[in-house]
Amino acid sequence: MHINEHGAETELFPVDEPEGLRHLVGHIQDAVVAFELVDDEPVIRSVNESFVELFGYERSDVIDTPLNDHIVPEWLADEADTLDSRTASGAINYRRVQRRTTDGLREFLYRGIPYPSESSRLDGFAVYTDLTEINRKERQLQVVTRVLRHNLRTEANTIEGNAAQLLESLDGEHEDAVRTATVIEGRAERLLGLAGDAAQIDDVLQSPRSDAAPLDCVPLVRAAVEGLRNAHPEATVDTDIPDSMTVSAIPRLQLAIENVVENALEHNPADEPTVRVRIEPSESGRWADIIVDDDAPPIPPMERNVVTGDADVTPKHHGSGLGLWLVKWIVDRSGGELAFEDSDLGGNSVRIRLQQE
Repeated sequence: MHINEHGAETELFPVDEPEGLRHLVGHIQDAVVAFELVDDEPVIRSVNESFVELFGYERSDVIDTPLNDHIVPEWLADEADTLDSRTASGAINYRRVQRRTTDGLREFLYRGIPYPSESSRLDGFAVYTDLTEINRKERQLQVVTRVLRHNLRTEANTIEGNAAQLLESLDGEHEDAVRTATVIEGRAERLLGLAGDAAQIDDVLQSPRSDAAPLDCVPLVRAAVEGLRNAHPEATVDTDIPDSMTVSAIPRLQLAIENVVENALEHNPADEPTVRVRIEPSESGRWADIIVDDDAPPIPPMERNVVTGDADVTPKHHGSGLGLWLVKWIVDRSGGELAFEDSDLGGNSVRIRLQQE
Protein backbone atom coordinates (compact mmCIF):
# COMPACT_ATOMS: atom_id res chain seq x y z
CA MET A 1 0.00 0.00 0.00
CA HIS A 2 1.28 3.45 -0.95
CA ILE A 3 0.95 6.31 1.53
CA ASN A 4 1.26 9.87 0.22
CA GLU A 5 2.78 12.83 2.03
CA HIS A 6 -0.56 13.53 3.74
CA GLY A 7 -0.72 10.05 5.18
CA ALA A 8 -3.58 9.14 2.85
CA GLU A 9 -3.99 5.75 1.22
CA THR A 10 -3.46 5.90 -2.56
CA GLU A 11 -3.10 2.20 -3.38
CA LEU A 12 -5.42 1.33 -6.25
CA PHE A 13 -3.48 -1.49 -7.88
CA PRO A 14 -2.46 -5.05 -7.10
CA VAL A 15 0.92 -5.20 -5.42
CA ASP A 16 2.66 -6.42 -8.58
CA GLU A 17 1.80 -3.27 -10.55
CA PRO A 18 4.59 -0.69 -11.17
CA GLU A 19 5.14 1.73 -8.30
CA GLY A 20 5.17 4.68 -10.71
CA LEU A 21 1.68 3.84 -11.96
CA ARG A 22 0.34 3.59 -8.41
CA HIS A 23 1.93 6.95 -7.59
CA LEU A 24 0.38 8.57 -10.69
CA VAL A 25 -3.16 7.45 -9.90
CA GLY A 26 -2.76 8.50 -6.31
CA HIS A 27 -1.96 12.09 -7.30
CA ILE A 28 -3.94 12.55 -10.51
CA GLN A 29 -6.63 15.25 -10.46
CA ASP A 30 -9.32 12.95 -11.87
CA ALA A 31 -11.33 11.02 -9.33
CA VAL A 32 -10.41 7.32 -9.59
CA VAL A 33 -12.20 4.39 -7.97
CA ALA A 34 -10.96 0.81 -7.89
CA PHE A 35 -13.93 -1.52 -7.61
CA GLU A 36 -14.96 -5.16 -7.60
CA LEU A 37 -18.10 -6.22 -9.45
CA VAL A 38 -20.43 -8.06 -7.10
CA ASP A 39 -23.59 -9.24 -8.87
CA ASP A 40 -22.79 -6.73 -11.63
CA GLU A 41 -22.65 -3.90 -9.09
CA PRO A 42 -19.40 -1.97 -8.49
CA VAL A 43 -18.29 -2.23 -4.87
CA ILE A 44 -15.55 0.21 -3.83
CA ARG A 45 -12.21 -1.31 -2.87
CA SER A 46 -10.17 1.91 -2.93
CA VAL A 47 -10.37 5.56 -4.01
CA ASN A 48 -7.75 8.22 -4.61
CA GLU A 49 -7.47 11.56 -2.85
CA SER A 50 -9.25 13.41 -5.68
CA PHE A 51 -12.34 11.26 -5.13
CA VAL A 52 -12.34 12.13 -1.44
CA GLU A 53 -12.08 15.86 -2.13
CA LEU A 54 -14.62 15.94 -4.95
CA PHE A 55 -17.34 13.70 -3.59
CA GLY A 56 -16.84 14.54 0.09
CA TYR A 57 -16.62 11.06 1.58
CA GLU A 58 -13.92 9.83 3.91
CA ARG A 59 -12.17 6.83 2.47
CA SER A 60 -13.05 4.65 5.45
CA ASP A 61 -16.77 5.42 4.95
CA VAL A 62 -16.96 4.14 1.39
CA ILE A 63 -14.62 1.16 1.27
CA ASP A 64 -16.54 -2.10 0.65
CA THR A 65 -19.79 -0.25 -0.14
CA PRO A 66 -21.66 0.13 -3.48
CA LEU A 67 -20.23 3.00 -5.53
CA ASN A 68 -23.56 4.09 -7.01
CA ASP A 69 -25.13 4.61 -3.57
CA HIS A 70 -22.76 7.50 -2.94
CA ILE A 71 -22.60 9.42 -6.20
CA VAL A 72 -25.47 8.48 -8.57
CA PRO A 73 -28.69 10.60 -8.28
CA GLU A 74 -31.71 8.33 -7.87
CA TRP A 75 -33.28 9.41 -11.17
CA LEU A 76 -30.14 8.29 -13.01
CA ALA A 77 -30.02 4.84 -11.42
CA ASP A 78 -31.16 3.07 -14.61
CA GLU A 79 -28.44 4.77 -16.63
CA ALA A 80 -25.81 3.70 -14.09
CA ASP A 81 -27.13 0.11 -14.11
CA THR A 82 -26.77 0.03 -17.91
CA LEU A 83 -23.17 1.22 -17.68
CA ASP A 84 -22.41 -1.35 -14.97
CA SER A 85 -23.87 -4.13 -17.13
CA ARG A 86 -21.56 -3.12 -19.97
CA THR A 87 -18.59 -3.19 -17.59
CA ALA A 88 -19.63 -6.63 -16.35
CA SER A 89 -19.63 -7.86 -19.96
CA GLY A 90 -16.02 -6.72 -20.30
CA ALA A 91 -16.77 -3.58 -22.33
CA ILE A 92 -15.12 -0.21 -21.67
CA ASN A 93 -17.57 2.61 -20.95
CA TYR A 94 -16.95 6.14 -22.20
CA ARG A 95 -19.79 8.59 -21.55
CA ARG A 96 -20.74 12.02 -20.22
CA VAL A 97 -22.68 11.66 -16.99
CA GLN A 98 -24.00 13.69 -14.06
CA ARG A 99 -22.96 12.73 -10.55
CA ARG A 100 -23.69 14.05 -7.06
CA THR A 101 -20.75 15.86 -5.40
CA THR A 102 -20.17 18.12 -2.41
CA ASP A 103 -21.14 21.04 -4.70
CA GLY A 104 -24.30 19.39 -6.01
CA LEU A 105 -24.65 17.91 -9.49
CA ARG A 106 -21.60 18.14 -11.73
CA GLU A 107 -20.90 16.85 -15.23
CA PHE A 108 -18.18 14.27 -15.83
CA LEU A 109 -16.56 12.27 -18.55
CA TYR A 110 -16.93 8.78 -17.10
CA ARG A 111 -14.68 5.93 -18.11
CA GLY A 112 -15.37 2.45 -16.77
CA ILE A 113 -12.42 0.14 -17.40
CA PRO A 114 -12.81 -3.55 -16.45
CA TYR A 115 -9.96 -5.97 -15.92
CA PRO A 116 -9.90 -9.65 -14.81
CA SER A 117 -8.25 -10.35 -11.48
CA GLU A 118 -6.19 -13.38 -10.51
CA SER A 119 -9.16 -14.86 -8.66
CA SER A 120 -11.18 -14.95 -11.91
CA ARG A 121 -13.54 -12.22 -10.73
CA LEU A 122 -13.96 -9.03 -12.74
CA ASP A 123 -12.58 -5.88 -11.20
CA GLY A 124 -12.27 -2.45 -12.72
CA PHE A 125 -11.60 1.25 -12.46
CA ALA A 126 -14.02 4.15 -12.67
CA VAL A 127 -12.42 7.43 -13.74
CA TYR A 128 -14.34 10.72 -13.47
CA THR A 129 -13.02 13.82 -15.28
CA ASP A 130 -14.89 16.96 -14.21
CA LEU A 131 -16.26 18.77 -17.29
CA THR A 132 -18.69 21.08 -15.48
CA GLU A 133 -16.96 24.41 -15.99
CA ILE A 134 -15.82 23.56 -19.52
CA ASN A 135 -19.35 22.60 -20.59
CA ARG A 136 -20.89 25.61 -18.84
CA LYS A 137 -18.54 28.09 -20.52
CA GLU A 138 -19.04 26.36 -23.87
CA ARG A 139 -22.82 26.69 -23.68
CA GLN A 140 -22.63 30.31 -22.47
CA LEU A 141 -20.29 31.16 -25.34
CA GLN A 142 -22.65 29.54 -27.83
CA VAL A 143 -25.57 31.65 -26.59
CA VAL A 144 -23.58 34.90 -26.59
CA THR A 145 -22.10 34.16 -30.03
CA ARG A 146 -25.43 33.42 -31.67
CA VAL A 147 -27.21 36.42 -30.15
CA LEU A 148 -24.31 38.72 -30.99
CA ARG A 149 -24.07 37.45 -34.57
CA HIS A 150 -27.81 37.88 -35.19
CA ASN A 151 -28.04 41.35 -33.66
CA LEU A 152 -24.82 42.55 -35.26
CA ARG A 153 -25.98 41.46 -38.71
CA THR A 154 -29.45 42.96 -38.24
CA GLU A 155 -28.23 46.32 -36.98
CA ALA A 156 -25.45 46.57 -39.58
CA ASN A 157 -27.93 45.87 -42.40
CA THR A 158 -30.20 48.62 -41.06
CA ILE A 159 -27.34 51.12 -40.85
CA GLU A 160 -26.06 50.24 -44.31
CA GLY A 161 -29.52 50.52 -45.85
CA ASN A 162 -30.20 53.91 -44.31
CA ALA A 163 -26.75 55.21 -45.27
CA ALA A 164 -27.37 54.15 -48.89
CA GLN A 165 -30.73 55.95 -48.93
CA LEU A 166 -29.13 59.05 -47.44
CA LEU A 167 -26.42 59.06 -50.12
CA GLU A 168 -29.04 58.80 -52.86
CA SER A 169 -30.92 61.81 -51.47
CA LEU A 170 -27.88 64.06 -51.15
CA ASP A 171 -26.57 66.19 -53.99
CA GLY A 172 -23.14 67.58 -54.70
CA GLU A 173 -23.76 70.67 -52.59
CA HIS A 174 -23.60 68.69 -49.38
CA GLU A 175 -20.03 67.38 -49.54
CA ASP A 176 -19.62 67.02 -45.77
CA ALA A 177 -22.86 65.09 -45.45
CA VAL A 178 -21.92 62.84 -48.38
CA ARG A 179 -18.53 62.16 -46.81
CA THR A 180 -20.13 61.31 -43.46
CA ALA A 181 -22.74 59.03 -45.02
CA THR A 182 -20.00 57.28 -47.02
CA VAL A 183 -18.02 56.60 -43.82
CA ILE A 184 -21.15 55.22 -42.13
CA GLU A 185 -21.85 52.94 -45.08
CA GLY A 186 -18.26 51.69 -45.10
CA ARG A 187 -18.27 50.93 -41.38
CA ALA A 188 -21.57 49.09 -41.73
CA GLU A 189 -19.99 46.92 -44.43
CA ARG A 190 -17.11 46.17 -42.07
CA LEU A 191 -19.55 45.14 -39.35
CA LEU A 192 -21.32 42.82 -41.80
CA GLY A 193 -17.93 41.35 -42.64
CA LEU A 194 -17.23 40.72 -38.96
CA ALA A 195 -20.63 39.05 -38.57
CA GLY A 196 -19.82 36.80 -41.53
CA ASP A 197 -16.42 35.89 -40.11
CA ALA A 198 -18.00 35.16 -36.71
CA ALA A 199 -20.50 32.81 -38.36
CA GLN A 200 -17.71 30.95 -40.17
CA ILE A 201 -15.64 30.71 -36.98
CA ASP A 202 -18.61 29.33 -35.07
CA ASP A 203 -19.11 26.66 -37.76
CA VAL A 204 -15.43 25.73 -37.58
CA LEU A 205 -15.33 25.52 -33.78
CA GLN A 206 -18.51 23.44 -33.67
CA SER A 207 -17.11 20.91 -36.15
CA PRO A 208 -15.61 17.77 -34.60
CA ARG A 209 -11.88 17.22 -34.91
CA SER A 210 -12.74 13.92 -36.59
CA ASP A 211 -13.68 15.98 -39.68
CA ALA A 212 -9.99 16.08 -40.61
CA ALA A 213 -9.36 13.70 -43.49
CA PRO A 214 -6.89 13.19 -46.33
CA LEU A 215 -7.41 15.71 -49.15
CA ASP A 216 -5.42 17.14 -52.03
CA CYS A 217 -4.66 20.75 -51.11
CA VAL A 218 -3.45 21.75 -54.59
CA PRO A 219 -6.94 22.19 -56.14
CA LEU A 220 -7.95 24.21 -53.07
CA VAL A 221 -4.99 26.55 -53.52
CA ARG A 222 -5.71 26.92 -57.23
CA ALA A 223 -9.38 27.73 -56.58
CA ALA A 224 -8.54 30.25 -53.86
CA VAL A 225 -5.94 31.99 -56.00
CA GLU A 226 -8.14 32.13 -59.11
CA GLY A 227 -11.02 33.68 -57.20
CA LEU A 228 -8.82 36.36 -55.69
CA ARG A 229 -7.11 37.13 -59.00
CA ASN A 230 -10.54 37.89 -60.43
CA ALA A 231 -11.45 40.04 -57.42
CA HIS A 232 -8.11 41.91 -57.52
CA PRO A 233 -7.07 42.30 -61.18
CA GLU A 234 -4.51 44.94 -60.21
CA ALA A 235 -2.54 42.41 -58.11
CA THR A 236 0.05 39.84 -59.12
CA VAL A 237 -0.66 36.47 -57.50
CA ASP A 238 1.95 33.85 -58.47
CA THR A 239 1.98 30.18 -57.52
CA ASP A 240 4.71 27.59 -57.10
CA ILE A 241 2.82 24.38 -56.43
CA PRO A 242 3.18 20.68 -57.33
CA ASP A 243 0.63 18.66 -59.29
CA SER A 244 -0.78 17.27 -56.06
CA MET A 245 -0.13 17.18 -52.32
CA THR A 246 -2.32 15.12 -50.00
CA VAL A 247 -2.59 16.43 -46.44
CA SER A 248 -4.80 15.86 -43.43
CA ALA A 249 -7.23 18.79 -43.04
CA ILE A 250 -10.85 19.72 -42.51
CA PRO A 251 -12.91 20.62 -45.61
CA ARG A 252 -12.74 24.35 -44.77
CA LEU A 253 -9.01 24.50 -45.56
CA GLN A 254 -9.73 26.48 -48.75
CA LEU A 255 -11.39 29.17 -46.61
CA ALA A 256 -8.18 29.52 -44.58
CA ILE A 257 -6.07 29.87 -47.74
CA GLU A 258 -8.47 32.46 -49.15
CA ASN A 259 -8.31 34.48 -45.95
CA VAL A 260 -4.50 34.55 -45.87
CA VAL A 261 -4.21 35.64 -49.52
CA GLU A 262 -7.05 38.15 -49.22
CA ASN A 263 -5.46 39.60 -46.09
CA ALA A 264 -2.18 40.05 -47.99
CA LEU A 265 -3.99 41.93 -50.77
CA GLU A 266 -6.42 44.07 -48.82
CA HIS A 267 -3.85 45.31 -46.29
CA ASN A 268 -1.33 46.29 -48.95
CA PRO A 269 -1.43 50.02 -49.87
CA ALA A 270 0.58 49.43 -53.07
CA ASP A 271 -1.16 50.06 -56.38
CA GLU A 272 0.00 46.67 -57.66
CA PRO A 273 0.48 44.31 -54.70
CA THR A 274 2.38 41.06 -55.12
CA VAL A 275 1.57 37.72 -53.50
CA ARG A 276 3.23 34.33 -53.99
CA VAL A 277 1.68 31.04 -52.88
CA ARG A 278 3.90 27.97 -52.49
CA ILE A 279 3.39 24.37 -51.43
CA GLU A 280 6.51 22.62 -50.15
CA PRO A 281 7.09 19.26 -48.46
CA SER A 282 9.18 19.15 -45.31
CA GLU A 283 12.57 17.45 -45.32
CA SER A 284 11.16 14.50 -43.38
CA GLY A 285 8.30 14.08 -45.85
CA ARG A 286 5.81 13.96 -42.98
CA TRP A 287 4.57 17.55 -43.27
CA ALA A 288 3.65 19.95 -46.04
CA ASP A 289 3.75 23.76 -45.95
CA ILE A 290 1.32 26.08 -47.70
CA ILE A 291 3.23 29.39 -47.69
CA VAL A 292 1.81 32.79 -48.62
CA ASP A 293 4.43 35.51 -49.18
CA ASP A 294 3.59 39.18 -49.79
CA ASP A 295 5.15 42.63 -50.08
CA ALA A 296 2.64 44.23 -47.70
CA PRO A 297 3.50 46.11 -44.49
CA PRO A 298 4.45 43.69 -41.70
CA ILE A 299 1.70 42.29 -39.52
CA PRO A 300 2.31 43.89 -36.08
CA PRO A 301 4.29 41.50 -33.83
CA MET A 302 1.67 41.70 -31.06
CA GLU A 303 -1.06 40.65 -33.48
CA ARG A 304 1.04 37.73 -34.68
CA ASN A 305 1.85 36.65 -31.13
CA VAL A 306 -1.75 36.85 -29.92
CA VAL A 307 -2.98 34.63 -32.75
CA THR A 308 -0.20 32.04 -32.36
CA GLY A 309 -0.61 31.96 -28.57
CA ASP A 310 2.77 33.50 -27.79
CA ALA A 311 0.98 36.48 -26.14
CA ASP A 312 -2.16 36.69 -24.04
CA VAL A 313 -5.43 38.10 -25.35
CA THR A 314 -6.14 41.37 -23.51
CA PRO A 315 -8.61 44.26 -23.96
CA LYS A 316 -5.91 46.11 -25.91
CA HIS A 317 -4.31 43.17 -27.70
CA HIS A 318 -6.74 40.81 -29.43
CA GLY A 319 -6.07 41.26 -33.15
CA SER A 320 -7.58 43.83 -35.50
CA GLY A 321 -10.14 41.44 -36.97
CA LEU A 322 -11.36 37.86 -37.10
CA GLY A 323 -9.71 36.74 -40.36
CA LEU A 324 -6.46 35.44 -38.85
CA TRP A 325 -8.37 33.84 -35.98
CA LEU A 326 -10.48 31.97 -38.52
CA VAL A 327 -7.31 30.74 -40.23
CA LYS A 328 -5.79 29.76 -36.88
CA TRP A 329 -8.76 27.68 -35.82
CA ILE A 330 -9.13 25.95 -39.19
CA VAL A 331 -5.47 24.97 -39.01
CA ASP A 332 -5.85 23.83 -35.39
CA ARG A 333 -8.88 21.70 -36.30
CA SER A 334 -6.76 20.17 -39.06
CA GLY A 335 -4.04 19.19 -36.59
CA GLY A 336 -1.57 21.65 -38.10
CA GLU A 337 0.40 24.76 -37.19
CA LEU A 338 0.09 28.41 -38.23
CA ALA A 339 3.29 30.48 -38.19
CA PHE A 340 4.45 33.94 -39.30
CA GLU A 341 7.84 34.94 -40.67
CA ASP A 342 9.37 37.67 -42.82
CA SER A 343 9.06 37.27 -46.59
CA ASP A 344 11.84 37.69 -49.13
CA LEU A 345 9.35 39.88 -51.00
CA GLY A 346 9.72 42.43 -48.23
CA GLY A 347 6.50 41.71 -46.35
CA ASN A 348 4.95 38.78 -44.53
CA SER A 349 5.31 35.03 -44.93
CA VAL A 350 2.37 33.08 -43.49
CA ARG A 351 2.89 29.33 -43.23
CA ILE A 352 0.17 26.69 -42.82
CA ARG A 353 1.87 23.41 -41.91
CA LEU A 354 -0.18 20.23 -42.24
CA GLN A 355 0.56 16.53 -41.91
CA GLN A 356 1.08 14.70 -45.19
CA GLU A 357 -1.01 11.63 -45.93
